[in-house]
Amino acid sequence: MSVEESPGYALEAEPFYRPLADEIEVFQAAYDQRLPVLLKGPTGCGKTRFIEYMAHKIYRSGVAGDISQPLQTVACHEDLSATDLVGRFLLKGEETVWQDGPLTRAVKDGAICYLDEIVEARKDSTVLIHSLTDHRRILPMEKLGTILDAHPNFLLVISYNPGYQNVLKDLKPSTRQRFVAIDFDYPAKGVEAEIIAYESGVDAEMAGCLASLGEKIRNLRSHGFDEGVSTRLLIYAGQLIQQGIDTRRSCEAAISRAVSDDQEVQRAVAELVDIIFPA
Repeated sequence: MSVEESPGYALEAEPFYRPLADEIEVFQAAYDQRLPVLLKGPTGCGKTRFIEYMAHKIYRSGVAGDISQPLQTVACHEDLSATDLVGRFLLKGEETVWQDGPLTRAVKDGAICYLDEIVEARKDSTVLIHSLTDHRRILPMEKLGTILDAHPNFLLVISYNPGYQNVLKDLKPSTRQRFVAIDFDYPAKGVEAEIIAYESGVDAEMAGCLASLGEKIRNLRSHGFDEGVSTRLLIYAGQLIQQGIDTRRSCEAAISRAVSDDQEVQRAVAELVDIIFPA
């Protein structure tokens, strides 16, 4: 399914989200002023869940109107172009019809458009969003020869992982300085245990052990391990355990084999698993 055909999120049920600091209040204030938002943080720390929660909170409360798809999410990649975001002409039978992209739909409907890992997208995509992030709030649609004014409720949100920055893939100051930034990190052990227990269904003791394992693995970052293990993978391990898979085997499949292909890293993680879950 191409990006312009991907559906938005209806978000009928409230997504589970455990606040880490004042990110909810900051985002709400930014939304109230229609200030574009940048979410910064490592992989699997809860950025996407946070934006789903906020979209539900804002739109399903009736504050911003009850639209069918309050969130349009795009997973950016190196081939993502401005056309993918705005839309394109398609052949249907003998007719040529225009199909809006996810950014255009959000601009028209007054939804939140979330561009995940924006630094992965092509440069023409990042340039495109500039006019939506200042007082103009417009989307040029070159193929149609028109300029689209953003709906009053529209908000642009982007995210990226600072740990993956390099010279070729970085957020330029000309883009970065158009956004209010909210920093995310992995939760403290107690909070992470709550999240693991809720999401995976394991009991509090097992969730606490998995959170402890996550904390110890992340301490390996000072020894050359780039990022550590995400909360998402700890939840996956809990879900495997909940399905009856042996605890150590669950950790191997969901964590040590998933975080790296480097055998030394895998051995280091396996040793930590042995410490937390002795045979």
